[in-house]
Formats: sequence, structure tokens, C-alpha cells
Amino acid sequence: MAKILIVDDVLIMRNILRVMLENVGHEIIGNAENGQQAVEMFEQLKPDLVTLDIQMEGGDGMTTLGKIMQRYPEARVLMVTAIDQNEVVEEAIRMGAKGYVTKPFQAEDVLQQTQKALA
Repeated sequence: MAKILIVDDVLIMRNILRVMLENVGHEIIGNAENGQQAVEMFEQLKPDLVTLDIQMEGGDGMTTLGKIMQRYPEARVLMVTAIDQNEVVEEAIRMGAKGYVTKPFQAEDVLQQTQKALA
């Protein structure tokens, strides 16, 4: 299964995603609470997939996505957002994100989008 880095500024959201993904066999190799940590951890850990919140304290997800994709164009990033705005989601996809999940999310949505991003 995939090695995944979870990025969200809210601990409970990181834990919910961790449980959902571990329950189907994925390995959570890191957790970051802001964009700077996410980029540093991505460089160190080289995950198969990153789940990346769009709105975070200490660096928004769109900027973080841009930094990761600029350095690692092959990266697989799944955006996780409370923002259900088509323009933001479309921009994230244009920037290289492989998909997105809108909060509050259901396990089946997270798992479906994870599989899609990893394909």
C-alpha cells in the first residue's frame, strides 16, 4: 500500500484521515500541521501521496501545492478542503493536484479519491 503524508492544521482531522487510511492498509509516514512542515517533510520522506488541507495556519495549501509541484512535478497530492468552491478546486487541479475531498468527508470518498490519485 501507499506511504502517505497527512497535512492539516487541525489535529483531529489528521487523526481521522490517519485512521481511515490505515484501516485499508496505507502507511502514514508523517503528519504536518502547516505548509512549511509539509514541504520539509515531503523532501525528507518522499511519500507516495500527500493529503493537503487548503486553509491552514502557517501557509495555505495552494502555496504549498505550488512549492511541492515545482520541485517534484511527479508528486501525487490530494487536496482536502472545507471550501467547496469550484474555482479553487479547478486551480488546484491545474496546479497538479490529483483530486480533492470536501470536509466534512466520508471514508468512502477519501478512499475513492486516494485510489484515483495513486492510479
